[in-house]
Amino acid sequence: MTAKQSATSRRPTKGDRARTTRGNTPAPTRTEGAVRGGDGRYQFKLANVRKVPAGNGYSSAHGGVVEGERMLVGYIHKPRGTGSRMHTHSNEQFNLVVKGTLTGSVNGKRVRAGAGTLIYIPANAPHTLVSTPDEDVIFIAIKDLSQSIHGRAVDGTMSGPQFSRGCGPAKKSRSIG
Repeated sequence: MTAKQSATSRRPTKGDRARTTRGNTPAPTRTEGAVRGGDGRYQFKLANVRKVPAGNGYSSAHGGVVEGERMLVGYIHKPRGTGSRMHTHSNEQFNLVVKGTLTGSVNGKRVRAGAGTLIYIPANAPHTLVSTPDEDVIFIAIKDLSQSIHGRAVDGTMSGPQFSRGCGPAKKSRSIG
């Protein structure tokens, strides 16, 4: 049995989706709302790709995501003073900061990464990254497709992103009268 036959004849696991195409229909993506590369689509203006949450339940990150056969790339935005609570995912990741500065930690090591800095996040490493309060951050996320772009918060809750002091969501005010 060849490696290709072995990969295609294995039993699907929970949440697994076929990575093949059927006719002109692109294969489903692991990340809901992501764009599938291939089948004549080989160039993408990342800033214009439909935006999806990139850390639903634990991060403010969102942006366009393109998935290939084995990798995904995201053009990710974190508004100033917001970011991810401590989380993990089974896929390793690289984040290339394009604009702004990310601060936080990876595997217990402090990180401060400005534009032009590459952050490496090993598979299953606990990490948190937040944009500084002075400006929004744009970064390129590159991950293998052992799972989607999403992870899980270490504390087991999916109760929302992390906010720097003074940068939280706007509070709803009561109107009188």
